[in-house]
Amino acid sequence: MPELFVTNYNPRFTGVSATAQRMANWHQSRYDLALVGHPLDALPDPITRAEARRLSRSPSNGRKYAVWHVRRDPEMISAIWARDVLRLPIRAVFTSAAKHRHSAFPRWLISRMDAVIATSDEAASFFPGVAAVLPHGVDLSHHAPVPDRGAAWAKLPYGGTRGVAIIGRVRPAKGTDVFVDAMIRVMQGGDTETTALVLGMTKPPEEEFLAEQKRKVAEAGLSDRILFPGFISHEEQQAVMPALSLVVNVARYEPFGVVPVEGMAAGTPFVCSDTGYYREFSAGGETGLIVPPGDAGAAAAAVSELLSDPDRIERMGRAARAKAERDHSIDKEAGGAAEIYEALWRGEDLAVHRG
Repeated sequence: MPELFVTNYNPRFTGVSATAQRMANWHQSRYDLALVGHPLDALPDPITRAEARRLSRSPSNGRKYAVWHVRRDPEMISAIWARDVLRLPIRAVFTSAAKHRHSAFPRWLISRMDAVIATSDEAASFFPGVAAVLPHGVDLSHHAPVPDRGAAWAKLPYGGTRGVAIIGRVRPAKGTDVFVDAMIRVMQGGDTETTALVLGMTKPPEEEFLAEQKRKVAEAGLSDRILFPGFISHEEQQAVMPALSLVVNVARYEPFGVVPVEGMAAGTPFVCSDTGYYREFSAGGETGLIVPPGDAGAAAAAVSELLSDPDRIERMGRAARAKAERDHSIDKEAGGAAEIYEALWRGEDLAVHRG
């Protein structure tokens, strides 16, 4: 019988799915864990919501409660229904990265949680109280620097002597167009060595947006240097990340944004917009540069500044890896969540409020 239930009700693999997966991979070696909903790599086959409710009646290891860790509105609704309507012995933990005030119904759902985890101090400011602030972490064993960045890049099929990339969903909110515009400026400004990659999934509503970016690149005569490989697997990303000279994630809005910290773990510095957790990652410019959201000119200037100084990139890369080890490991995030689980199992009251 499980004692910890991790919910994943979205069939698409999103950033929320990725954070749930990383934490659950860490927790499954420590707790009897069940995944509820849709599959996630390296986790047990998922069970149905009905099965989760049945198994929650008798948690393992003599626990008085089953803990459900939820991250989306439908998952909160499911946990509240099971606990408050069916009267099952459940305690619900919710993680929020949102850096805005939720609308009325999500606020009510969050108010019914037994514990809330925020991923930043700013996210925590939108709740009357949180159990912990736990920035997202990454598995440092999955991302590591390489001895020779240039040699690692040369092994990849993209061309050029060095690479930069934006990684994530292709859409305006992620600033894909800002990246494309910035790299056109960099290359038209005299850079002849860099290849730029747009890596990430494009959903049908953004197909025309992607086509427009490709048209801009073609009109600039740069189709052989600004490439659109699309979605790549986690294993491919592990090979690409340490070979890059820069991660350039210039979103217009980002609740948190874990891609730059994956780059940091791989020893790759970044240029990022001033959104999400990016400014905190930058450590005052030691690990990356921050530019205004939507400003392709500022992004181009920052990218050119760093690419013109390979020694600085290597210094920043070493500082980035050190900061990832110190502040952004999955051990800190998942370990902090485990402390919350244990407190709930001991019967402590960690609720935001109950009205």
